[in-house]
Amino acid sequence: MEILLAKSAGFCFGVKRATNMAFDAAREHPKICSHGPIIHSPQMVEKLREQGVDVVSDIDEINDGAVIIRSHGISADELHRILAKDLNIIDATCPFVKKAQDIAGQLSRDGYAVVLAGEAEHPEVQGIISYAGNKDVFTVANLEEAEKLPYLKKIGIVAQTTQSYDNFARIVEACLSKCQELRVFNTICDATTVRQQEARSLAGQADLMLVIGGYNSANTSRLARICKKIQPVTYHIETAAEIRDEWFGQIDSVGITAGASTPQWIIDEVYERVAQVGK
Repeated sequence: MEILLAKSAGFCFGVKRATNMAFDAAREHPKICSHGPIIHSPQMVEKLREQGVDVVSDIDEINDGAVIIRSHGISADELHRILAKDLNIIDATCPFVKKAQDIAGQLSRDGYAVVLAGEAEHPEVQGIISYAGNKDVFTVANLEEAEKLPYLKKIGIVAQTTQSYDNFARIVEACLSKCQELRVFNTICDATTVRQQEARSLAGQADLMLVIGGYNSANTSRLARICKKIQPVTYHIETAAEIRDEWFGQIDSVGITAGASTPQWIIDEVYERVAQVGK
């Protein structure tokens, strides 16, 4: 059985940077926590917990020691509340997320209604829109939601960094008829685009696709949806333990890709498990 592994599978720059910062900080600070999970990988979060990095969801519970700001970033209000405490702050926000936050804030100050192409419940999205203030800020997940936007004089558009480019383009096109002036900032991370392109290519070649990553990872779930449209025999898994032998009965080729928050050791374990099945 042929195994096709995506070249870019696994950690992106922002996630690698955040996890390295977290492990370094854990060695330097006897008391340390992260505000929310550092990345959307339960397995990596557990490894950090073993090193003393607790996950805290309520800022009121953080009173001393060091706090790590997760790779997805946090809201402006949360940042102000953390800054008001006497804490050692390790800001592991992905630079690409930080850029989207800055652009959203500048667009709002320049008088544009801000439209964010993304998933409203995702922490990255909630963080980005907070920097645009409370006036004329809209989050749209798809074309249908974009078409329901009110008519606005000036619109500025940014994207969740892990958005699908095709989805973003459809939202931008819909906004053309919703305003007199439109400014578009493509804040989709290059690593996201590369991973999605590779996923499409592999799904077109393989008899079965495995997409590895946390079930709470937006970019991994998006990769799984992209693959499933091309290759219906697609499985989104977190670890090798979820793989079932019966999946591979009539399979000659398997494609493997992974989200940007998936550690290399998990990818290696899945590859080895598939190789054993294919012997």
